[in-house]
Amino acid sequence: MDRPVLDGVRLKNHAVHIDSRELMSVTGVKDVVSFNDVEIVLLTDAGEMRIEGEQLRITKLSIDEGQVLVEGEIIAMEYEERREQKTGLFSKVFR
Repeated sequence: MDRPVLDGVRLKNHAVHIDSRELMSVTGVKDVVSFNDVEIVLLTDAGEMRIEGEQLRITKLSIDEGQVLVEGEIIAMEYEERREQKTGLFSKVFR
C-alpha cells in the first residue's frame, strides 16, 4: 500500500488513535516541542501537532520508535499549517 502524500512529500508512518478522549497514541513522532498539563506540541512526520486538554501527561515516550502515549482529558487536536519558506532579498532581486 502506498503511503499518503501531503504537499508533494510522501509521509512516513504516522497515525493517531484516541480512546474515549482519555488516551491518545501517536506514531511517527520526531520530537516533543513542548508540554504541560494543558497543551502538548509534537513534531510528527505530518507536521507540528498540538494537543489541548486538561491534566495531560505523557505516559510513554519513545523517539527511537516514534511513539508517544498521552493520558488525560483530550479536548482538541490540530496540525499547524505548513509555513511557506521565506524568501530573502536576493531571491526577490534575482527572479
